[in-house]
Order: sequence, then structure tokens, then C-alpha cells
Amino acid sequence: MIDLHSHILPGIDDGARTMAMSIDMAIQTLECGVTHLVCTPHMHPGFFDNTPAIIETSFNELVLELRRQNIPLSLSYAAELRVSEHIPIWIKQNAVPFLGEVNGKKVMLLEMPHSHVPSGLEPLIKWLLRNNVQPLIAHPERNRELLREQHKFDWLHRLGCWFQVTAGALTGRFGEPVQEFALTMLASQRFHVVASDTHDTVRRPNDMGEAFAVVAALDEAYAQQTFVTMPSSIIGVN
Repeated sequence: MIDLHSHILPGIDDGARTMAMSIDMAIQTLECGVTHLVCTPHMHPGFFDNTPAIIETSFNELVLELRRQNIPLSLSYAAELRVSEHIPIWIKQNAVPFLGEVNGKKVMLLEMPHSHVPSGLEPLIKWLLRNNVQPLIAHPERNRELLREQHKFDWLHRLGCWFQVTAGALTGRFGEPVQEFALTMLASQRFHVVASDTHDTVRRPNDMGEAFAVVAALDEAYAQQTFVTMPSSIIGVN
């Protein structure tokens, strides 16, 4: 499996606090069947003011430590970008670490607030698509406004968004309402990838193995598509 969303880089957001924690997360990730992990720290102005240079430095340190400890987890890096007015500026400045590219569009992992759908989201999505950027919305099943008003998920789908569901949402880690929403999306095959969004090994561990079993029990081909084929296409690895 290929995992497109993680907070494994040490000390630069709300994920791994230390290199030792990052190593534990890497081992857990391998144990649940993931062979390639994308490091996607937050870029959230005023909270996590990460830049491509900061992310790359932390990434290189983690790669060296994995190599030193002979841990065979393949890594790449991108970022999880919080919806903001900064995004078009960053894109024009070539300051966005994209996940990869599909069908001539660069793929961006885009995060909404957990509480609501921000008012500026529609013009941002339209701008991104006009500028050959495909927004991949992170964990829509955990957005409280979408949970209450699920027709807004259909609106985002019509706008052209892609969706990344969290592995733990499918297994029930985030509670029954979130799980039901994720399973509704599963039943209608409305998400494009499943990813762990792992932050640590206990509270927010890597649930990819258990989530694959949930999806495969309903549709083996869809599990292969959302855990392997589409993530592989996005980041350009086999």
C-alpha cells in the first residue's frame, strides 16, 4: 500500500515530536502493510509556518536515520495545506510541495477546518482547477459541517474536488457518526484515496491495514484502486 498523508516528520507540526517517535511510526507503518509513505506536514499560517525548505531539511534527516537503522520504508514529501488566501501566492512563487501529478494537473492535499466549510473554498477550488492544480480534500468525513449537511459533499464533488478518507474513520477510530459518513462514501465509491493521517503510534496510529480489510470486504477492486493504484499514480511510483 501507498500512504499519501502522514505527520511523521519530527518536530515541525502536531505529529511526531522527536526522531525516536518518527522511527516508531515508520516501523508501525511498515507492519501494517505500507511500503511507501508521503510525509505531509501542515502548512497553516500562524500555526505551522512550514516552508518547502523546512520540510525538506526534516525529511532528509528522517531518511538518513531510517537508512542508518536499516528500516526499509520508502519516503517522499509534500504538505497538507490549510485553506487560506496564501495558497495562490505560494503556487505562483513555486512554494507548494505537491503530492504529484495526474492528467496534467498537480495534486494538492488541501485541508479545511474541522469545524466548517470556509466561505472562500469555492473560489479557491475554481482557481486551482483553472491553474492545473487538482485539490485532494483531506478527511472530509471529519468536517463537522459536512457531517451535518452531507449534500455539501456532493457540491464539492461537482466542483471537481477529489477526496482522501482517513483509514481510522473507516475502522471507527473517530466515532460512529464519522464512521457512518465514511462508509456512506465507501458504498457509493465517492473517495479517491485512503490514507492514514498518522500523527503518532497510539492516539493517531497508522490504520491502513485494518481499513484495507474494511474496503476489500465490500469491493476488492475498489480497495486496490484507493490504497494502491490511485496513490501510485499520484506520486509516480510503482
